[in-house]
Order: sequence, then C-alpha cells, then structure tokens
Amino acid sequence: MGKSRHNAKARKVVKTNIDNTETNEIKIDFANNEYGTSDASNLLVLPSKKRQTKIVQEKKEKTKFLSKAQRKQLEKIVDKKKKKENRAALLESLSQVQASPDEVKQMTAISAVQTIGLRQLSKLQLEAPVEKTEIAVNKKFSSIAGAKKRLRLLKMDNAGKTKKSKYDPNVVGLEQSSSEEISSESDDDEPVVLQNRNEEIVLVKNDIVNDENKVQNVVKDIRKDITTTKDNIKGKEKSISKKVKKHELNTIENKEKEKKPLLEHKTVHIEVKRDPKVQVARLKLPILGEEQRIMELVNENEFLIVAGETGSGKTTQLPQFLYEAGYAEHKMIAVTEPRRVATVAMAARVGHELALSSKEVSYLMRFEGNVTKDTKIKFMTDGVLLKEIQSDFLLSKYSVVIIDEAHERSVYTDILLGLLSRIVPLRRKRGNPLRLIIMSATLRIEDFTENTRLFKEPPPVIKIDSRQYPVTIHFNKHTYSDYLKEAFRKTVKIHTRLPEGGILIFVTGQQEVKYLVRKLKASFPYRKDVDYSKLITKTKPINEADAALDSEPDDIDSDDDEVEKEMKRAKKARRKAKQKIKTLPKINLDDYDMPDDDGQADLVDNDDESEGHLSDSDAEEDTLTPTIKSCRQPLWVLPLYSMLSSSKQAKVFAPPPVGARLCVVSTDVAETSLTIPAIKYVVDSGKKKMRVYDHVTGASAWRIVWTSQASAGQRAGRAGRVGAGHAYRLYSSAVFQHDCPPHHPPDLCRRPVDDLVLAMKCMGIDKVVNFPFPTAPDRMQLRLAEKRLETLGILEKPEVKKKKVDDDDMLKVTPLGKAVSAFPLLPRYGKMLALSHQQNLLSYTIALVSALTVPEVMSGKPDSWPATGHTLLLGDPGVLLRAVGAAEYAYVKGEEELFCAKYGIREKAIKEIRKLRKQLTSEINLSVAGVDVTIDPEMKPPNDNQARLLRQLVLSGLGDQVGRKIGLDEVKEGEDKRKFKYAYHCGELEEPVHLHSESILRKTIPEWVVYQELYETGAEERRKMVMRNVTAIEPEWLPVYVPQLCNLGEPLSDPEPRYDEKSGRVKCHFKGTFGKSGWELPTVEIDYPEKIERYRWFARFLLEGVVFPKLRKYTASLLSPPSTMVKSWAKLQPRTEILLKALIMKRVGTRDALQEIWKEQSNYLLNEYLKWLPESAHNEATLYWPPL
Repeated sequence: MGKSRHNAKARKVVKTNIDNTETNEIKIDFANNEYGTSDASNLLVLPSKKRQTKIVQEKKEKTKFLSKAQRKQLEKIVDKKKKKENRAALLESLSQVQASPDEVKQMTAISAVQTIGLRQLSKLQLEAPVEKTEIAVNKKFSSIAGAKKRLRLLKMDNAGKTKKSKYDPNVVGLEQSSSEEISSESDDDEPVVLQNRNEEIVLVKNDIVNDENKVQNVVKDIRKDITTTKDNIKGKEKSISKKVKKHELNTIENKEKEKKPLLEHKTVHIEVKRDPKVQVARLKLPILGEEQRIMELVNENEFLIVAGETGSGKTTQLPQFLYEAGYAEHKMIAVTEPRRVATVAMAARVGHELALSSKEVSYLMRFEGNVTKDTKIKFMTDGVLLKEIQSDFLLSKYSVVIIDEAHERSVYTDILLGLLSRIVPLRRKRGNPLRLIIMSATLRIEDFTENTRLFKEPPPVIKIDSRQYPVTIHFNKHTYSDYLKEAFRKTVKIHTRLPEGGILIFVTGQQEVKYLVRKLKASFPYRKDVDYSKLITKTKPINEADAALDSEPDDIDSDDDEVEKEMKRAKKARRKAKQKIKTLPKINLDDYDMPDDDGQADLVDNDDESEGHLSDSDAEEDTLTPTIKSCRQPLWVLPLYSMLSSSKQAKVFAPPPVGARLCVVSTDVAETSLTIPAIKYVVDSGKKKMRVYDHVTGASAWRIVWTSQASAGQRAGRAGRVGAGHAYRLYSSAVFQHDCPPHHPPDLCRRPVDDLVLAMKCMGIDKVVNFPFPTAPDRMQLRLAEKRLETLGILEKPEVKKKKVDDDDMLKVTPLGKAVSAFPLLPRYGKMLALSHQQNLLSYTIALVSALTVPEVMSGKPDSWPATGHTLLLGDPGVLLRAVGAAEYAYVKGEEELFCAKYGIREKAIKEIRKLRKQLTSEINLSVAGVDVTIDPEMKPPNDNQARLLRQLVLSGLGDQVGRKIGLDEVKEGEDKRKFKYAYHCGELEEPVHLHSESILRKTIPEWVVYQELYETGAEERRKMVMRNVTAIEPEWLPVYVPQLCNLGEPLSDPEPRYDEKSGRVKCHFKGTFGKSGWELPTVEIDYPEKIERYRWFARFLLEGVVFPKLRKYTASLLSPPSTMVKSWAKLQPRTEILLKALIMKRVGTRDALQEIWKEQSNYLLNEYLKWLPESAHNEATLYWPPL
C-alpha cells in the first residue's frame, strides 16, 4: 500500500456558479406566503437533470518586486526626465559663467602643458609669448571643455611648426576631471559650446590661434547645429545628455574634491663619470630605453610599479636614474631587498657603476652595514626599513623608497607596502613628497592595481618586456617521478653534446644538491694535474664541422621527431666535415690523441644507436655510460643553497678553471636573488620545497610541490644573461598548464604571524584585520596569533565599560609586550629575554635565545654533551647553550673550524649566533638602565640551580607548546607498545608526537615537556610528527607560568589557605587540569586568585596578627574570633562586613598593598579594627596605629 494522501482538490474551498435556468422555470404555489420563500439550497421540487456548475476562478494580481537592476534602470529613466526638464535653465546658467575672450587670452590650458610637454610648450612660448598674469578669484572662467583644444589643434595644423603626431592626448599623466569627460570628448567630433537655444553662441578664442577664418567657419557650423528645432534636439538627446551629465559631474566633483595635481620635481642633472666599459654594458640593458618614460612618471607620481623581466637591469639602473636626477642631493634613496646576499651584492655593483665609494652607496642589514653620514643610496633588507618606520614614521630621511623583488612577497615586504601606502599621502600633505617605486620581475600586478584598500587610485605601471637575450624553452615529452635521475641525464647530454656555456640545475633542497654534485663530479671529474687548456685548443680545428649543431641545442630533447631532424643535420654536417678535411694540406696526428672535447663527434658517429641514445627510458643510465667515458672535458660542479657558508657561495661567481665547464646545482636561491654569470643552460626540475603550517596545531612540514608558473619563468630567465640560452624543463607542458599554479600564496598567508601582529599593535594599529595588506592573511590566522600572544601575557583585554554588539575583543599590548617588541625576535623568545634579568640569567638567556632562533645548528649526536640533574632536564636547549659557549671559547683560541667539524656543528650557524648575541647584548645595554652585559668567551655552563631557573624561563616562553607522555595504559590493544616509547600527546593534535632522534632527553623520557617546534618527517607511508628542542618541565609550574591555559576550579578547603610571610600573600591549594584536553595536574600551591574569599582570608590573618605581629597581643581580647571572617554566616555580624568592604574598596589583599596605602593614609582600617576591640583597648590601639 502506498502512503494515503488527502484529496487536496476536493478539500479546496472554491466559489461555484450554479446554472439555475431550469429550476427557475418550475412554479411553486406558495412561493411567497406567510411561510416565507423557497430556499435555494433546499429546493422543494428538483429538476429532472443535475444542474450544471461552474467554478469561478478569482483573478489575483501578483505583486511583482523589482530587482536591483530593474530599480536602477527605472531610476535612471526618472533622472533623465528630470534632467531634460532642467536643461533650459542649465544652459542659461552656463552661459552666465562663461569667460570672456579677453580673460581667456590671459590663460594657458593645463592640458597644453600636460600633453605637449615642457619642451614643446617652451617652443610655442618663444613663438608667441603669453603674458602670465595672476587671475583674480572673482573672475569668470570657462567651464566648456574641448573648445580650446580644437582651436589649438587647428592652429598646430596650419602653423606646421609642431607635428600633430607629437601632440598625443593619450600621453600618460594627462589628468581629466572624470572618466565621463574623456569618453565624451572622444565621442563628440565637434567642440560643442553649450548655450541657451535662442541665444547667440559665444565661442572662446585662444590667443595662440592665427587663422581666424577657419575658426569662424567652425563657429557657423556649430551655430547651425545648436540652434535647431525641438525635434532636432530630441534626435540629439544622447549627445546632449552626455554633455549635461559631464557638466553636472564636473561641478559635483569640483565641490567634493579637486583632482590631485601632478607632483613636480626640480630638473637637476648630477654629472657621473663612468668607466667606458661600464657605459657600454649599460647601454645594452633594455631598461635604458625606458629611462625617459620612467623618470617622467617618477617625477609626476607618488606611486609607480615597474614590472620588468629578469635581466632587464631594474635593480642596478633605477637607483642610478634617480641619483642622476638629483633625488639624492638632500635626502637618501632607499632600496629594500628581501635577501641579505642581494643587499651586499647590489650595493657593490651600483657603487661600481656610479664610480662612487661605499661611503656614498652603502648597505645595512641585521648584523652588518657600512652606512655613513655621506650615504646617498642605501640598500637594506626590508626588516631594517620596518624598524626605521617604528622610530621615524614619515621616513623623513628619504626622498624615494624602492621596494625590489616585490614578487617574492615576504612578510616584511607586504607590511612595508601597507604602511608606505599611508605614509606617502601623509608626506604629500606636509608638502614634502615621498616617491614609492615597486619593482618586480613577475609581479601579480592585480594585487596592487585592483586593491583599492592599498591604493585608492591604481598607480601607473611600466612594463619592460625584453630580456637581454632570448631564451628557448623545451618541455619534456613525459614527466618522470624521479626528477633527480632525469636532471642528471639531461645535464650529461648538455655537457657531452652542446656548445660551451654554464649549466644551472634547480632542485629542491640541500640533500638533493649534494647528491647531484657528488654524482656529476664522479662522472666528469676535474683533475688538477691535467692541463685541459691544451686539450681544448688542439681539438678546436676539427670542431668547425659542428657549427651546424652549435646553432641548434634542441638535439638533447627527448621528442622523437626532434631527434630524427637532428640526425639528418648531423649526417650532413659529417659529410661536409669529411670534404673539408680532404682538402687540408697537412694533418697533424697529435690532433687524434684525445677524443672530441664536447662530445659532439659521438653524436655524429653513433647514427644507428642514437634513437635509443636520446630516449627518456629508465635504461638510459647504461646507455649514457659510454658517452660519459668518451667525454674528456671536466665539469666544474658547485653547490649553492642558503645554508652554505659565504666563502663557498662566492665560488659560484668566480670563473671556472680553464677547459672546464661551469655547472651549478642550486635550490631556488638562484631563482631571483643571485645572477650567476656565464649561464647558458638551465635544467629546471619544476619542484620546490615549501614550508606548510597548520595554523591550529602549530605543526609545520616541508612539502615538495610543483613550482609556480611565475617561478618557472624566473628560472628560465637565468639562461639569457650572457647570450641566447636554453631552459630544459623536466616536465611536460600539460603539467605546466594544469599542475603549476600561476603564483604561490605569499609568505604572509602561510606562516604564523605572531611577531607581525605584535609589531603592528606596538605601532598603534589596534585592528590588524583592517590593515591594507596587498594580500590579506586569513582572519582566523590573525585571531589565533592574538590568542597565542594573549596566552604569553603579551596582549590583554582592556577593561571596557560599554562594548558594542559587533565589536571583537580589542586586545591591547601589556607593558611586558612593549618590552618584548624592542627585540628583533619572535615574541616568545623576546619574553624569555625580558624576564631573564632576574637571578643573573641574562647572559645565558641571550646565548640560548640566539641559538634557538638560528635553524639547524647541530647535526651530531648529543653523546658528546653528557649532563645530569637539571642540566640534563634542560634538554636540547641546554646542549645548544653549552655548544655555543664552547664554540665561543674555541673561536677566541682560533680553533673554531676544527671544533665545529669535530662536534658536528654548522660553522655558518655559529657565526650567525655570534652576530645575534652581539646585537642583543648591545641593544639591552642601550635600552635597559643599570645593566651591563658582555659576551664572555669563558662563560661557564649553568649550575644546577641556574639550569632549573632556565627550565622555568623556557616554559614561560613556550607555555602554549606543552607535551605529556603517553602512558602504556593509554595505548590501544594490539598496537606495538615499543612505538610509543618516546611518544607524547601535544595540544590539539590527535596523533602522537615523538621525541627527536637526536634529543638528549631520550635518556630520561620525562613525563611533561615543552618543545620549540613540531614538524613532519619521513616518507608518505612512514610519516610521523616530531618535536625539536625539547625541555623537561614540572607540572606544578604550569599554573604559575601559564595560568591562562589551566582550569583550576575552586581552591581546596583541605589543606586550608595559609599566609606566606616571605611574599606577604595568601596562598591556597588547587587541583585542576591543563589545556583543552584536560590533562590532570597534581595539587599545586599558588597565590589565592582575585576573589572575595581572598580578602576574607587576608582579613582573618590580619586579625590573628600573622601579617603584622604588633596586632598579635590583641588577638585574645577580640570581640569575635578572627575565624568568623571566613564562616558562611559571617554576614550576620556587621563588623565583618565593614572590614571586608574597606579592604575590597582599596583592593588590599597583600601586605605590600596595605603598606603602600598606609604611607598615604595612616588612619586606614583604624575605625574598622576598633569595631573588633573592646572600648578599653581603643586608646592604646589608636596610639600604635599603623602597626608597622
């Protein structure tokens, strides 16, 4: 049976019309008598047939609601009608304010100055001098647009002195009052002078016009057009409505705000004596052709975006243009770089090209710099400029700020752009304009031009398209999962078959770099005892045959059709070579001692095998072996990654040994920041290592992802610096199109933003959410950062009396937060420093914090750093601290390198730590009075007590990163319990987290720990979470140092609260839990929380004479026992309430607070205390008061 439904149709109440024609014909005798009439619904006589019925359908009119679009359309029609009605009056009022011809003669049109340019204007002024007189305020002016322009154009045609092509109304910088005006001017062919229909037309004449006959003809035409009938006007409604609209818009805009005028810059030329070689090299750069356009836009605009491809010379040439134009005469030119390597390199290069010393072109970064008072151009890292903004918000020392490599979108770059977008208009208002130039190779221009929060009006953009030399891009036919093998194959092919030129290989990380370097060095070793120069010179004559191949390096592609073409070319080249060789008069047998140097003869000889030779199969390794053996030219293989020491990084820029080909294996460091000379071939694996954060749990992982299309373009660009180059991508074009995103999300949206939120709060930006970021981070991310800072006690909720309904909690910076923000560190490390001045721990904390800030300091096992007691429980930070101290001692003795090698410490990291220690030490000495900290090379390891205090200090900074050991009883049945030996529960993570394999705490496995960071490690199948830099803590410390995360409930009644004489506070015992997971804490004794009960207990101890012993003698004679204060029925006795209210009113719950008040008000609490004493003791107590 189906579901029974009611008959909706039958239930419907409808109005029916019954056909009563037949019933009306039946006559009834007593139709109208004393009994009344017959009833229509209860007829006495029925008709023979059923009456017909008809349902009357009521017509309901549906009320239609207008959509937004329809409403707007109707509103427009109504507006148009209103405007038509007002047109006559408007034309009349326009004619009244029209300027007279005499007045117009004395004016020069702004558009003339803007569009013609200053040079052309001065020419015109020489031909026809114009008297410049100041116009009185009450004079009329012409509001009619277009008339002057037409007349001036006519004059230009007739005079023939200025070509019309030069006068281009579309020149950048022409500012019109509105977009409507531009469109109307271009739409209308005639320069219409609006007038009342019946009045004569007055046309404005320009002083410059010579040929008046033509002008009068134009006037007649216009007069005919305008004085037409009403029908004609209706026909031309569209054009007139445009003009009326334009006028109305103009008047409204003039009232509301005037369009910003263009900036002006005094024309100055600074003479620069360049080296002729430098000048020749400069002239080849594409940006030199755009110098005029760039400088005009810089002079006229506050903001400018320069988007130029890699190699166009933006970074080196733009500061030079500005220097020559006099921007560095009175103030400095600031250039920010995201990477430190680029800062030093660019300062040196620009100084060299301008022939200036490092005093004038200087650099400044976190630990070093050579800035002097004579500095004209200052290169710096973006963090340095951000610090300068904190002290000098308007950047009054600078005339121009250039933000370079903006496409890297580092956190500091994004904040700088947001701040500068507000600083620049402020400087303009003060009459001291600052220019901001944003430079980038592959900029997402939409983030800047379409972001109205950042720039109210989109800034002008200059694109410098051409790279120095063309780069041919080759995709693989197939994409192989083992990109390292593929990179090796491709490099072997390039080296053995293609002409001279450096090779640059892009891989993802340090391990991969080392693997490839090792493999390539083994394949093409460079031996110092062999003189490769002779080998190269002797074989050169034969290589003329390979000219055909030299021009086409495509032959190493894996595509089969490409290979066939190459084979044909190779055969032809071989035949030609044989013919040439036959005609040679002499043959030197020495030429045949060695095989061909760049291996191209191999390609020619092995015609039969070459199909398999160039395929991309896995069997290729074996096929490549003979090729590798036959090639005698060595590869000069060098690694390049950010952790590499500076001296080894510098090797990349030095020329390779004679006869060897340069090959650099690099991470994405070489993508934008560094330009390696002599690179002709780029091998791009298409992969990059990216750090991924989980904002909720705080865990991070390094993931290998496809590089973005913009980055791939950057990588390819590296091949076109010295000549035409080739980029070999080890993936297919389909992968490039579908798997590679156009851009990766900026750094700001990926990493935790705690330091950024604090820095901005300290700058007075309370609502960080409203800050004009180029790409705003997720609101959730900002909220979590604020929550973490609140947990650390760096931010707090202010006491607000009235709170708006929509308003989020506005967190304010605490005094601790202000102290923390002074250090160039993450807030959690800043907090450790700020608290460390107690107990003489400052020098230890500086060393510890410096070591925790620098990544990957140690790679060795901790066995060489034995420890016991609290020093062992200090854990990995303790090992770091002792390693840093020992390295410092070795450095003084001159044995640092040996020491680092022996104990597996990264030397570059130790140098970085030393610089950071110096910086922090000097900053603390400068900013904190009465502190004198030094870096002691003979600093002894902390003793047991100091190690315990350092553990508490580490907890205060890392209090939100606590882990608790997983007990064996918590492991599910059937699971391998050995896996959980080093496993911990952490915060909001469900999965277990393990101690780092090299952690010293594996010896003790403490119950409770704090960690510096969580990260993911291992391959897909064996992936696990690991915590690094772990310190053991005691659970009793948690309510003291991280009270925000403890849920303590009510104080325990047993044991009772007690008075602590040392601190002068009431102490009580709690039993509570920690964190969201509710981990149980042992019973702990802490200060009584801020509750009424605290004041009750303090009053009791005061009456008992425990707080002040002088009151003890009265305890026996009190009218009520002191314990009455804490009884549930205490309210029944008035004296208890009087004393309690007095304490609460002044917030007196500690001995110190009471003593402070007695200094100001000596009679405080006297009357309340006397209520407890018998009258006989009143006089004596009054004499003793206050009982200090």
